[in-house]
Amino acid sequence: MRPGAQPNMQQIMKQAQKMQEQVAKAQAELAEAELTGTAGGGLVTVVITGLGEFKSVKIDPKVVDPEDVETLEDLVVAAIHNAAEAQRELAETKMGPATGGFSLPGF
Repeated sequence: MRPGAQPNMQQIMKQAQKMQEQVAKAQAELAEAELTGTAGGGLVTVVITGLGEFKSVKIDPKVVDPEDVETLEDLVVAAIHNAAEAQRELAETKMGPATGGFSLPGF
């Protein structure tokens, strides 16, 4: 651009609209995606959407011990963390190109 020249507002608006469309598409893909987090070698499984909505928790009966509830609690938390990390990575992958590297709240 020439020194002192004004940016082309129409071009800026087109770029903003394209970015908005890319963000909407990425969010739709994230909403449809399901990620699985596990702990204890698969004894506890958590399913989460790409937007961070928890869908389900599955617990293998082998890990249910009334005398050791703390281990089960730890496994559930570990599976949630595992799923949340997968969700964060997917969100970065989908949203990064759509936002040109800008970080959006919640992503």
